[in-house]
Amino acid sequence: MSVLEKFRLDGETVIVTGGNRGIGRQIADGMAEVGGNVVVANRDEESGRRAAEQLADDHGVETLWVETDVSDEAAVRNMIDRTVDEFGTVDVLVNNAGVVSLHPAEEMPTEEWERIIDVNLTGVFYCSKYAAKEMKESGGGRIVNISSMSGLIANYPQHESHYCASKAGVNGYMTQVASEWGEYGIRVNNINPGYILTEMVEAAIEERPELAETWKSNMVMDEFAGPEAIAPLAVYLASPASAYVTGETVVIDGGYTVR
Repeated sequence: MSVLEKFRLDGETVIVTGGNRGIGRQIADGMAEVGGNVVVANRDEESGRRAAEQLADDHGVETLWVETDVSDEAAVRNMIDRTVDEFGTVDVLVNNAGVVSLHPAEEMPTEEWERIIDVNLTGVFYCSKYAAKEMKESGGGRIVNISSMSGLIANYPQHESHYCASKAGVNGYMTQVASEWGEYGIRVNNINPGYILTEMVEAAIEERPELAETWKSNMVMDEFAGPEAIAPLAVYLASPASAYVTGETVVIDGGYTVR
């Protein structure tokens, strides 16, 4: 098998939570480009169905949209069941869905803390738990979590203690389940992006233009990357090319954490 052939996912089933937009949409496109059949799992029907249809048209793969709130355990179980009913198995899970908001730590509303933790951390738990059960039965699989450099450092100048805590939790969870599930042929890894120009980051910069220069001043690179910067690594971690990689966290941040 050639090097490039090791990146193929022909006929394999890939779930991408939040695959309707931003980083998730680019990852879904990358998985379809290398032959994976893609399940787009998100809450909004219009954008989710549109993404699934476009992936099928562009890459000639099979796709499915499933309405999914990752913070709802029953909804996650349904998403896994629908995937198995349609494709027979779950080979790859990309835990991408996430949310963020801004609150000083000392003024954090409890309900907002719980909302962020429920989506960003508990959602990873639910999706991984039920996907791993299927992967264990079928002889293995790969889980890729889209965490954040915010799980490793403090964010500045914005106030996001709940977000940072949720992503630090994802990092710890990944390390443990990579150990527990290795014997079943399940590999688990994290991608920790920095300030990628998603809709959320663009909205923050539009509201507070000074943030762009503050963030750039701490980066080695002098420009922000778009969501497409994350997809190649996700494909690598999902594919046979990374067969000897598990329990790892890879930061893609333009050098922000270097300084």
